[in-house]
Amino acid sequence: MRILAIDTSLPAVSACVLDDAAEAPIASETIEMERGHGEALLPLIERVMAPVEGGFSSLDRVAVTVGPGSFTGIRIGLAAGQAIGLACKCDVVGVSTLSALATPLLIGDYEGVIAAAIDARYGKVFFAAFGADGRPLVAPRRDNALEAMRAMGPGPLILTGSGAELIAREARARGVATRIVSHQSYPDIACVARLGLAANPATAPARPLYLKEPDVTLPAPVAAGAAP
Repeated sequence: MRILAIDTSLPAVSACVLDDAAEAPIASETIEMERGHGEALLPLIERVMAPVEGGFSSLDRVAVTVGPGSFTGIRIGLAAGQAIGLACKCDVVGVSTLSALATPLLIGDYEGVIAAAIDARYGKVFFAAFGADGRPLVAPRRDNALEAMRAMGPGPLILTGSGAELIAREARARGVATRIVSHQSYPDIACVARLGLAANPATAPARPLYLKEPDVTLPAPVAAGAAP
């Protein structure tokens, strides 16, 4: 099976093509950026697909990160993934950003509670926790760092992601053994691809996982008869 993986949920734009029997992607590219995901994504996908024998018609599946992360970034990636899946007549699956961030730790030799955390600003984090065997312990959610630490139990905690330090600070203050493995602010796109290959399309829909309301303020309604 051949998959195209796309990630625009965090401060990077990434894509790669991977065959399920291969150890390394056929092609891969990541550009770190805070803004401009929409303008960068399609040219990046074209560059990644250029060396792929058979082009887009050779794809069996598309995987897209569904969040949590940037509201706008998630929508951009999902729209591109759905469009490519429709054009190629192939499945499109969703991959949790937190699961993709945690994957390098889950395949490593760590003991304790493994957690991926993304800085959600204002003292809050998006986070999910797993046992060392990959078993989900805490489903993805948004909370303040103290409550996130408490939800993971007595530890030891093995942390990754841009929100790791926020949780570690609370854990250390309470004597909970903690180790930050990485402050990586976006997932390895090859991990997104491998999770996409393993996903069941029936249970991993390409639908957004925002975990919060978008940072958009709608204008107040104008009362009837009021001047515009």
